[in-house]
Amino acid sequence: MSDLPVNAPLTQPKTVEPRSPDEAPRRIFISYKRGVEPDEPIALHLFHTLNQHHAVFIDQTMTVGTRWAERIEAEIRQADFVIMVLSAQSVHSEMVLGEIETAHHLAKKQNGKPVLLPVRLAYREPFVYPLSAYLNGINWAFWENAADTPRLLQELMQAIAGNTLSLNTEDSKADLLQPAAPDAMPPPLPSAQLAPLEMPEGTMNPESRFYVERPTDAIALSTIQQRGKGVTITIKGPRQMGKSSLLVRTIEAAINAGKRVAFLDFQLFDKTALTNPEPFFRQFCAWLSDELEMDSQVESYWAMPLGNSQRCTRYMQRYLLKELGSPLVLAMDEVESVFDTDFRSDFFSMLRSWHNSRATSPIWRQLDLALVTSTEPYQLIENLNQSPFNVGLVIDLTDFTPDQMTTLNQRHGSPFNAEQEQQLMRLLNGHPYLVRRALYLTASEQMTVAELFEQAIDDRGPFGDHLRYHLFRMHDKKALVQGFVQVIKNNVCQDEQVFFRLRGAGLVRREGQTVLPRCQLYADYFREHLRG
Repeated sequence: MSDLPVNAPLTQPKTVEPRSPDEAPRRIFISYKRGVEPDEPIALHLFHTLNQHHAVFIDQTMTVGTRWAERIEAEIRQADFVIMVLSAQSVHSEMVLGEIETAHHLAKKQNGKPVLLPVRLAYREPFVYPLSAYLNGINWAFWENAADTPRLLQELMQAIAGNTLSLNTEDSKADLLQPAAPDAMPPPLPSAQLAPLEMPEGTMNPESRFYVERPTDAIALSTIQQRGKGVTITIKGPRQMGKSSLLVRTIEAAINAGKRVAFLDFQLFDKTALTNPEPFFRQFCAWLSDELEMDSQVESYWAMPLGNSQRCTRYMQRYLLKELGSPLVLAMDEVESVFDTDFRSDFFSMLRSWHNSRATSPIWRQLDLALVTSTEPYQLIENLNQSPFNVGLVIDLTDFTPDQMTTLNQRHGSPFNAEQEQQLMRLLNGHPYLVRRALYLTASEQMTVAELFEQAIDDRGPFGDHLRYHLFRMHDKKALVQGFVQVIKNNVCQDEQVFFRLRGAGLVRREGQTVLPRCQLYADYFREHLRG
């Protein structure tokens, strides 16, 4: 970090041109990653300049807690524009992602408000998923260095006035983007020179040296490579357990076996589709067609006087599978998005019927199903005989064991000694993402092991962004807050539905009849910041 005071602009704010007397001030929310450069100085400079004529919110003075989370959501909800300051570091921020997700979904409900204005800070790589799903289809601005700051300010002011950002065509975006380069990071310890380090964010490359194979991985890969019979695979586990990374490896194995793959992330379904069965099933079929680069025939199939699941089944059987003429893997991530809908039984019963139909119809043997869920489905599907989650291969991912954590520590050059490893296990209980983050930060010499333990629950500490994200996502869900407080105080959760929601979010675990915070880090942080 520079010596710039945290509340000072990058330079003296340039006086902006006066607005027309008829032009009302706009509400603007600035999303950025705290404590990194150039993100924070640029965000503050934008704040001080735009705030001369608009009502601009930036997170600088609030105390972390449930009121903090409420304020963030309220500001995004009321904003006309959300400016997202995105660098190579902030694109991996969970809190920035949470703010973007919130703004995206609010815009769908509020007639396009707030408008998202992404600003790339010297960042030329393609957005990775899920940011790509939210940002690839809208316009961007680009900042290379300090000389670009006046131009960026002018561009944003014009966008607020109703114009578009400069990167507003596929060609202009393609000209900006460059192939992803190896992660730039501080020099690692000499013992870590065995392999370049990798930031512990997002879905992992299937070939990553830092991917920890569990015993069930080989079973999943060999299962998906089978041909001529059709297979069903369910990957279960709490958030940030490595489910999506295993799904990616499964997809790659399927492609290598000569199968076509259609990947659907159910988080991306329109909220309106999740409230009404007909738009949902239609969108499901249209999305499949697009993934397979086939013409949509949805309208003709929906003209049939049948139910939604029957139309969808005929679309899959008589059009997609028939026209493809080759094995198809339908890979579905975050399917728990459907669990709260009134038509969940119809949808999952349909998937189960596709599984069962392999026994009597050869064409269904050309279809593999791969489902990923973080919420226990058995509590939400009334008839288990109509569930696709208890047939075929079911993989229930768990946190890292001490031996797996030791292996990963060694691959990072052993920044933790044996005693420190045990201390890390007590703090994180083998949480895959948090373990990788701890190892990355120490192996890249961004902090010492002692500093990591000392600052573990600090707002700006090694896990602060992760902890704030959880707090932000949970603050307005009173039943979850009360349930989690009950777990922290008394090691019980009286409402089973609440338990499965908390478990799906990766916040709690069960040992026998006792319900515990997933790790000591969560217990310590949320005991201080939750009130319920």
